[in-house]
Amino acid sequence: MNILENIKVVDLTTVVMGPYCTLHLADMGAEVIKIESTAGDSTRYLGPSHTGEMGSIFLHLNRNKKSVVLDLKSKEGKEHILSLIKDCDVFVHSLRNSSIERLGLSYEELKQINEKIIYCGMYGYGKEGRYNNKPAYDDIVQASSGIAATQGEMMGTPQYLATLIGDKTAGLVGVYAIIAALFHRERTGEGQEVEVPMFESLVSFNMVEHLYGHSFSPALGDAYYSRAVSSYRKPYKTKDGYLSVLIYNDKHWKSFFKAANKVELQKDPRFKDLSARTQHIDYVYETVENLMAKKTTEEWIPILEKADIPFAKIQDPVSLLSDEHLNDIQFFKEINHPEEGRIIQTKFPVNFSKSPSDNITPAPMLGEHNEEFLQNYNAENEK
Repeated sequence: MNILENIKVVDLTTVVMGPYCTLHLADMGAEVIKIESTAGDSTRYLGPSHTGEMGSIFLHLNRNKKSVVLDLKSKEGKEHILSLIKDCDVFVHSLRNSSIERLGLSYEELKQINEKIIYCGMYGYGKEGRYNNKPAYDDIVQASSGIAATQGEMMGTPQYLATLIGDKTAGLVGVYAIIAALFHRERTGEGQEVEVPMFESLVSFNMVEHLYGHSFSPALGDAYYSRAVSSYRKPYKTKDGYLSVLIYNDKHWKSFFKAANKVELQKDPRFKDLSARTQHIDYVYETVENLMAKKTTEEWIPILEKADIPFAKIQDPVSLLSDEHLNDIQFFKEINHPEEGRIIQTKFPVNFSKSPSDNITPAPMLGEHNEEFLQNYNAENEK
């Protein structure tokens, strides 16, 4: 039995943030009914696709879900979604607060027909703040949350991360918030509204290390954690390539200096301990950079392995497909999609000993489950 089996989710989300949240719920066994307009989620048309309507990003975000097309501005469409919401456990949307209210799908309205509902609104910004109705996309929130500026400390100018960190961070926050609300309902019988704002989620994420000296009042130094934003913090260039190496604790440094035939550096006060190394982080990284450049990648690997120093080869999305560890655990699954043919999907990354989540059904075609839904709707109305 999957851990969220028999949990029914009505999913009114699009693009990445909301679908990434409901993806995890679906992977853990929840029945996720994805409500789409006649045009469909925009990610259907983003990225390569054989048919033009099942883009690669959509395939990854929407597996294990059902698709129902409804016009929520019509009376019939409104009646249909309310019939679904009436007996669902969770309702998730990613519309702005003003938009969801115009549709008549606010928490106050929905709890009148389903008092035990877990109502999760995924927003750009929290409802009580002055930004509450501003449009928000990943790039915008990377900028407003401090992520772009933090990356700029390393790169020289503000930079976006090369992944949708805001969307996916908020998506994961949504997952644990919904599950926590379900746990509360299990104990008390109470449903509730859950608000997940991307901006606040990413600020919280970033400031774990980058409030740093400003964690104190008055401040005890700079806001940035110097090791994380050092311009030297990057994969080291070897004679013929690159390696990621993290020489972190005192034992690592002693082993590294011995392996690199630089034992005299153990007496350098800038390498004395973690605090000293952090204060002189650019010098520390530059020293390692110069040493790493003296040998090839293949020469360094056995040296680092023998010294028990953490390292990794640089991988890209294609090389990961043949990664030995990922192949050991069968992380990539090749499945058949009725429209797209053979496609590759990643497995759910968490292992449950009693309730494994290992089933994968391909992302649905637009409106694929309308007939199933309408039959259930008509049967209910005939009672």
